Amino acid sequence: MLKKRIIPCLDIRNGQVVKGINFKNIAEVGDPVTLARNYCAQDADELVFLDITASSEKRKTLLSLVERIAEAINIPFTVGGGISTVADAGLLLRAGADKVSVNSSAVKNPHLLTDISAQYGSQCVVLAIDALMSSTGWKVTTHGGKVTTTLDAPSWAQCGVALGAGEILLTSMQQDGVRTGFDIPLIRAIERKVNVPIIASGGAGDCRHFKDVFKHAKADAALAASIFHYGDISIPKLKNYLKEEKIPVR
Repeated sequence: MLKKRIIPCLDIRNGQVVKGINFKNIAEVGDPVTLARNYCAQDADELVFLDITASSEKRKTLLSLVERIAEAINIPFTVGGGISTVADAGLLLRAGADKVSVNSSAVKNPHLLTDISAQYGSQCVVLAIDALMSSTGWKVTTHGGKVTTTLDAPSWAQCGVALGAGEILLTSMQQDGVRTGFDIPLIRAIERKVNVPIIASGGAGDCRHFKDVFKHAKADAALAASIFHYGDISIPKLKNYLKEEKIPVR
């Protein structure tokens, strides 16, 4: 079994780290550079930076902030928000990102995944899917969860990988911030459709939830925000717990 990754997430709004519940009730948490440096010191495996209002505000990701964070850490760094062209992706990769995460723009122009992959390699392309459960299944949402599309999330994941995505960042909107556990059925539905790594996001509340998502949904990585930001669980404590549960971690 490949070793599992633990990934803190920095949701950015107006240059500050924020966190909400179900993509609503957003509150400021702290300075992104300080938090990034702290997670690196705690042996986080990767770091994800999401400019959560870039698409809805029709602007680009905060490039100078990406550069400052990249200078402060020495772990893989994924950046998303407002990426609508290959040139946008190139700017972020040159600023220090190792991978770029695309959501809304890929829904609007699926071949953006192909174009970025052709230029920089599929290992640099993360398809972010924010999924909302409806009466007809999991639907893809865009613009920070503000727009619900008719796209079926598992089918979109399969299509995205075929177009060039090398990884899936999968967030369950229902579970986001509620701390009751990851959305195991959603992750299973996606993993049946793709053969690339899946980062599970949304719902982490305690160490057991990480164990469950690795054992029962076969996620390759688990992402969390509030439990790390507020100090409820430290990354070293979580990794020790997972090792005791016979789950290989880095």
